[in-house]
Amino acid sequence: MTSLPSSSVDHYFKSFANDIEDIDLPKKFTNPFEYEPHALAVMACDEVKAFLTNQTAIDHNFGLSDGQNGKAIGKMFGVLVVQKRNGEVGYITAFSGKIAGGNHHAHFVPPVFDGLTEGSFVNVGMTELTNINLQLKELEKDQSEKGKKAVDALKKHRTQHCTAILDGIVDSYHFLNANLESKGLRSIFKEKLGKNPPGGAGECALPKLLQFAFLNDLKPIAMLEFWWGKSAKRLFMEHGAFYPSCTDKCEPILEHMLAGIEVEDNF
Repeated sequence: MTSLPSSSVDHYFKSFANDIEDIDLPKKFTNPFEYEPHALAVMACDEVKAFLTNQTAIDHNFGLSDGQNGKAIGKMFGVLVVQKRNGEVGYITAFSGKIAGGNHHAHFVPPVFDGLTEGSFVNVGMTELTNINLQLKELEKDQSEKGKKAVDALKKHRTQHCTAILDGIVDSYHFLNANLESKGLRSIFKEKLGKNPPGGAGECALPKLLQFAFLNDLKPIAMLEFWWGKSAKRLFMEHGAFYPSCTDKCEPILEHMLAGIEVEDNF
């Protein structure tokens, strides 16, 4: 893992549109799971919300207007107020998971691991999975005993293939902390909970933001996350509202990533 060129960092680092000289920096970093939003984080969120409201480059249906193509999917966004080594304060921002089927969009920091890169084992593996499914469709037309055995064998191979892809994804995630100590996703969950991580762990906004900050010598100052768009089923998220980080996917990761940083009480 290497830091980005300063020009690339500046592409993601955003200076505040309004004067922040009279706003005191927090003495401790935000507890991601229980917090009162800091004024700077709220300002950063307001700017990101304004960007999302007015932007036209990202073709994603958040479910906020009629007539858009695709399934309406709201997303969690996060901001991280950071300070450069020269003392300049600004913020970086990220989204949880993917938007418009992709990991990379202007304005938002990149993922910790990108499985969508052309030629990656994930893309190659998914192409192979498509071929396996096509083979199964043909084999299932043969209802003979020989045909059924071939189907069973190929289904077993498909399961093993899917498991290998998922294992490869999990083992590709490594997270830094303020001391630049790296730890793998699987190790984090095994040590904390004695089990493998749930699907999607590592793709939330705050781990992306902290990883980018640590890679690029940006000091984390405060964080805030908010929901944008239509609520997902059974989540009851309110458009534009602030929310804490999730505990099932993020808590073990963030405990590692925030080691070496003084965090607000109750963390």
